[in-house]
Amino acid sequence: MNIKASPLTQKLSAFVALSETELVVLERLHQRRKSFSAGRDLVHQGQSEQAAYILASGWVVSYKIQPDGSRQIVDFQIPGDFLGLRSVLLHTSDHGIEPIVDIEAAEVLVSDLLQAFAETPRLATAVLWAVSRDEAMVVEHLVGLGRRNADARMAHFLLELGVRLSLVGMGSRQGYACPLTQYHLGDALGLSAIHVNRVLRKLREGGLVSFQSGLVTFDDYEGLVALADFDPAYLDQSRPLLP
Repeated sequence: MNIKASPLTQKLSAFVALSETELVVLERLHQRRKSFSAGRDLVHQGQSEQAAYILASGWVVSYKIQPDGSRQIVDFQIPGDFLGLRSVLLHTSDHGIEPIVDIEAAEVLVSDLLQAFAETPRLATAVLWAVSRDEAMVVEHLVGLGRRNADARMAHFLLELGVRLSLVGMGSRQGYACPLTQYHLGDALGLSAIHVNRVLRKLREGGLVSFQSGLVTFDDYEGLVALADFDPAYLDQSRPLLP
């Protein structure tokens, strides 16, 4: 594979200008490529002794199952994201990971990761940046669930996905392809599928955004930003911070 074109390289390049040595180490981390089918858990909640993965293609959902059997989606992962990294370092997965579509991912053992970090400290810093960015997104999601109304919550979520996808060449201010269902959106945003349908219809009829046939189209990007009070600074991807 062309490591310079990989989604993870594109993502980390927003933080650090990667050297040839660091690219070689990244290429090594991508060697154990595997395919996984949609709907079959990659990692189970409570599982131990598993590997981490680098998502190369496809979309994945991270979720927690509650005692009553209900599901709360924690986040969605897109190409370039790590899967199960925290769980590997903490030895037990506190959430499940399920492919939404068929995916390809590179398996990364803890020993591989620690060796890569020892060889290339700047790369380790870049991965720490990526993990910190993921944490910042979780904070925004908590704010959305607790303080934003349904319209603003949906608008903020769709805008965030667009910014994340733009970093790996899969989205723009015009829109992006999206395999999520209304049930996915409902479980992530704390809304029923019926409420999700109403909100999406309201945003579409308001000329702001449409989500139809697997495609999110921004009809009025700035208007949607104003509705959501969306400030992408927490995503921290405007420039490489390390030369």
